[in-house]
Amino acid sequence: MKHDKEKLALVTGAAGVLGAATVKTLAADGYRVVLVDLVQDRLDSLADEIGPMAIPVALDISQPERVVEVCRTVRQKHGPVSVLVNNAGILSNNKLCESSDAEWRQILSVNLDGAFYLCREWLQGMKEKGWGRIVNLGSLAMKTGGLTAGTAYTTSKGAITALTLSIARESAAYGVTANGIAPAYIKTPMITDFLSEDKQRELLSQIPVGRFCEAEEVAHVVSFLVSPLSGFITGEIIDINGGLHMD
Repeated sequence: MKHDKEKLALVTGAAGVLGAATVKTLAADGYRVVLVDLVQDRLDSLADEIGPMAIPVALDISQPERVVEVCRTVRQKHGPVSVLVNNAGILSNNKLCESSDAEWRQILSVNLDGAFYLCREWLQGMKEKGWGRIVNLGSLAMKTGGLTAGTAYTTSKGAITALTLSIARESAAYGVTANGIAPAYIKTPMITDFLSEDKQRELLSQIPVGRFCEAEEVAHVVSFLVSPLSGFITGEIIDINGGLHMD
């Protein structure tokens, strides 16, 4: 099968529930997709499921030297990335006084630093080519102060929003868009592992649509934002929260 070298996407956190849904959607849209996550075995399994459109690459995005090295290899073997989806993230529900130094640094290093390193690697090439799409996964937490999320996580998602706006402003004249998505309570281990059943029931009673978000619904928004017809949308944060927060 002949692949369009111009349609190469990179998705971080690819082995998770939301990442996998995003990768599958982009592959169905005709993108070759670089799957980035920590564990090679999980990536290989996902790549086998997707087929030849998937390129599994194990990477700790919080390590800047490794990001540079891996991106150089991707560029040499597969060409330039024209769609970047910064989806990787880790959660903590600890509020300020319970947050340790190590937790603060770990969460900021993955949720914010990793996205910064990858945007820095690929943005210049997008600008030179005159086309590119960057989508950063934020969170409802950054608008609400974190209903259940902790201080480090909430802060990281507020910062990823500011990063998105800065890149959008810088790159708009070059045919490159940068947008964010602010989901709330997707059915992933961040819900099932971090929130008790009582807390889940309490949250469901507050969400007007009466259910949690499906990963595929967020992936659909990613697909929309990276499409050619979304070129007049940049510097936006798309809410997907079932009406839990309206503005």
